[in-house]
Amino acid sequence: MNNKEKLFSDFPSVSDQEWEKQIIEDLKGADYEKKLIWETIDGLKLRPYYRESDLKNIPLTGGTPGIFPYNRGTNKKNNNWYIREDIVSENIKNANKLARTALEKGAETIAFKNLSINSYNELSVLLHNIDIEKICVDFYTSESYFFLAQLLIDYIKKNNINKANVKGSFNFNSFDYYLFNGKYCNTLEDDINELYNLINLCINELPSFRIIKVNGQHFADAGASVVQELAFSLSLAHEYLYLLSEKNIKTTDIVKRISFTFSSGSAYFLEIAKYRAAKPLWAKIVEQYGVIDDDAAIYIHAVNSLWNKTIYSPYVNMLRTTTESMAAALGGCNSMTVTPFDSTFSSANDFSARIARNQQIILKYESYFNKVADPSGGSYYIENLTNSIAEAAWNLFKKIENEGGFAKAMENDYIKNEIEKIAQKRNMDIAMKKISILGVNHYPDTTENMINKISEQYIKPQGNYLTKYRGALPFELIRLKTELYAQKNGKIPSVFLFTIGNPVMRKARASFSQNFFASAGFNIIDNYGFNNIDEGVESAIKSSASIIVVCSSDEEYKNFAPEIARRIKDNNKNIYVIVAGNPVDIIEELKLAGVDDFINIKTNIIEFLKNYQNKLGITS
Repeated sequence: MNNKEKLFSDFPSVSDQEWEKQIIEDLKGADYEKKLIWETIDGLKLRPYYRESDLKNIPLTGGTPGIFPYNRGTNKKNNNWYIREDIVSENIKNANKLARTALEKGAETIAFKNLSINSYNELSVLLHNIDIEKICVDFYTSESYFFLAQLLIDYIKKNNINKANVKGSFNFNSFDYYLFNGKYCNTLEDDINELYNLINLCINELPSFRIIKVNGQHFADAGASVVQELAFSLSLAHEYLYLLSEKNIKTTDIVKRISFTFSSGSAYFLEIAKYRAAKPLWAKIVEQYGVIDDDAAIYIHAVNSLWNKTIYSPYVNMLRTTTESMAAALGGCNSMTVTPFDSTFSSANDFSARIARNQQIILKYESYFNKVADPSGGSYYIENLTNSIAEAAWNLFKKIENEGGFAKAMENDYIKNEIEKIAQKRNMDIAMKKISILGVNHYPDTTENMINKISEQYIKPQGNYLTKYRGALPFELIRLKTELYAQKNGKIPSVFLFTIGNPVMRKARASFSQNFFASAGFNIIDNYGFNNIDEGVESAIKSSASIIVVCSSDEEYKNFAPEIARRIKDNNKNIYVIVAGNPVDIIEELKLAGVDDFINIKTNIIEFLKNYQNKLGITS
């Protein structure tokens, strides 16, 4: 017996049945499903624990890293990814300067955005002192990618560059325009013909360049779930495979030209599993076209989700992007962009760009996330989660195929409607505080002012078909309206917390009420608690608050609230009296006494705050 066997022989194994028995005993009659099963927005039910036995009969476990069908990822020896920096500038010289600075300070690849190149000279200026044999360059904007490809080919030839070493991508995607405008820029047939010509041009002249960009992050930024983002992205990519193979392009030449961009959101383990699930699913699709070698390996670029980022408390965005980037790295992305923390309200400056760049550098070169291939492999939880997401995404993928493929599903509004269902549920969960957004609907900093730091473009949803926006935006618009009112009137409405009765309940209700009204940017006047009604009413009236919130237990309100409401209204009928809680048995009595409203966990905070802004004259 070796030492390991001797050590573990002292610990008898515990069966699944014994675990379950103990859990049921500890629940003491509570509902197992409600207490311990977490249901995702996709309807996936996740158990509270997983064991080795849960890995049996799961299709996507096993295999070797870097080997088809990529159950263990596409990397054979490590988990390396490229640190990419996105250059957002419409000035060519400035874009070149920003790119070279980023490369000098740790970026490994570059993407040019919002920049259209119209001549060979402009391309030469843009790529000045950038070695495109060593640096991967992605182009995200062009009126004609065929024309841009010709310019790049000329640049390669005139500068004696080895075309085999030139890597990068074009952001060609016919469906992106439709997804945000409800129509094609030209026609789908025209776009596919252009793509056909572009691929034929690049097969020999830009052999390592990826042409088609599947922007899955657009689905996520419109509110799609993890499963939807994955399924819709795979379906979109498959549409290109089908349409181009009909034109007799070799399938391998198509597959090699496709790259995916996925968002990375706040659901840490779900995101890891999404990236892992994408690899065998894509392999399963291209296998049907006879591609089963290294060309079947998916190329994934990761970018932080827009959905959960905020204008207020923007430094929290750094924390969000850190965990999101960890998930993308552990999931095995090929390249990654970390979004600067201030991108919700301004263009990146030197500081925010440096922080974003360094987040990746730390993950890669200090935390060594790049060293181990498929680091999540073998985790009971993540393996099961990967399989669950893969199954759900594959079922949705097949449903889209039954609709006639991605193009028809999109044109029939199926894609749009399905995303909007999830987005509406998410919006309602945020409004009801089932989803917390730190600094916005949870622990907001009422001293923070952002009205002079942003422009309309950052608070206006993008697109009139699918709509890209942030979940925090409805709260932020309320808060900005309060700020604008304060600028014009020199004051912010105050909310007085009338805490009385049971110390535990009044503190809990006061904390809830503070978060509730601070979300609108109102000034909060908190109190330790009043010994009697007289003391509290006197302080409330002296505060000159516009809103008085009575904070106690539901059982005690019948002793306090009617008299408090009557006395405050007798003094000033324009003051609003609100009760924190849901004292169902005496609600009508309290209303007759002068209570204007009630707030509790079932209140739609957004609608409530909008209503009270109007009542207080905060209308612009």
